[in-house]
Amino acid sequence: MPVAKSNPSAKVTKSAVVPARAPASAPRKTAKPATPQKTAAKRATPHAVAKGAAKGATKPAVKAPARKAAVAKAGKSTSAPAALSKPPKIKLVRDSFTIPRAEYEMLDAIKDRLVKLTRPAKKSEVLRAGIALLAALNDAALLAALEAVPAIKTGRPKKAK
Repeated sequence: MPVAKSNPSAKVTKSAVVPARAPASAPRKTAKPATPQKTAAKRATPHAVAKGAAKGATKPAVKAPARKAAVAKAGKSTSAPAALSKPPKIKLVRDSFTIPRAEYEMLDAIKDRLVKLTRPAKKSEVLRAGIALLAALNDAALLAALEAVPAIKTGRPKKAK
């Protein structure tokens, strides 16, 4: 059997020779992440995190929920009833519509009446109250109320010259 000979002309590099390290006597402390990273992680929305994950970017793990859970356990006796009675968040929708000036002024008149009745309200509250009343009507009364309102052309009004 042939025996492989070592090559005396081969150069030895630093990377080839790795000295053994002495074991550390005490464990090292890891550096805390910088404050800007923490605030950036707090500002990150689930949508933004999902976008970053799709691009292949990695976000540092945030341990804030664990601290919040510990605080919640400590103050559980006082905040538990408040958390259970809190209503679920309602999703809001923004919309715009065209309304005749006379009916728009009626909205202001209704708001003034409510102020005199010591119950000020916003325009949206008045409109929502009207919708609730219309929804409570039977079919015949709803059709009669709708027939009392003239149809108008939709869209933005043309600019006055």
